[in-house]
Amino acid sequence: MAGASRAAPDDIEQARIERLLRYVESQKRATFVRNGKTYSGREAALFLRAKYAKMGEHVTTAAQFIEQIASRSSTTGEPYLVRLADGRTVAAAKALRDELARMDRAH
Repeated sequence: MAGASRAAPDDIEQARIERLLRYVESQKRATFVRNGKTYSGREAALFLRAKYAKMGEHVTTAAQFIEQIASRSSTTGEPYLVRLADGRTVAAAKALRDELARMDRAH
């Protein structure tokens, strides 16, 4: 639609999204799994930033960012996973929801 503008998160939600991306980037002992391939936290954060820039036009909250951008592949539908240092594998969506809750409790 001509003239349509991109919905944008308010400053608070944008800061929450940025904190989630920094959290992903800071994970030195975890491996992120996307479509069967493994990536470092830095690589995963770079990918999520690019996906958000390209596909995040309807994302206005950190929760929407997790669900629409950081949970699953838009190509294959496969969930993104996080392989933790202790060997456990969890859904990226759960790891990010848990981190968002932790951040919110801290503020």
